[in-house]
Amino acid sequence: MEKTVATNKKARFLYDIEETYEAGLVLLGPEVKSLRMGRANLADSFARVVNGEVYLYNLHISPYPYSREAALLDPRRTRKLLLKKAEINRLAGKVAERGYTLVPLRIYFKDGWAKVELALAKGKKLYDRRETIKRREEERELRRRFKGKIK
Repeated sequence: MEKTVATNKKARFLYDIEETYEAGLVLLGPEVKSLRMGRANLADSFARVVNGEVYLYNLHISPYPYSREAALLDPRRTRKLLLKKAEINRLAGKVAERGYTLVPLRIYFKDGWAKVELALAKGKKLYDRRETIKRREEERELRRRFKGKIK
């Protein structure tokens, strides 16, 4: 059973998602408790491959209010992601190509473990984003028209 904690809604708008990976997240005790309370923000977060390991940057996990040592932790500290060696090597090769980046899509709990859905993505150009907005508006208008005809 999965319980989603936080999602990155802007990621699907700003990037073309090519592949997704499930990665474990190395956390400290107060961070896990804070995540279970749903106190995380994925906005502006990204991942990088450094020396054969994957790290998540700018993930904001608010301090757990009932812990003494939580006040000492930086809410935006760099956190290590757990992936298989073959997946890390594949990601490192792809990210080395021009235009690819690693973007977290959501954080969730699966069987009691904190996981991150990590996407290999390519940034959209401004005109691609405008096209997405235009398509969404057209679909919404079609649904409105057909909703009146069905009744």
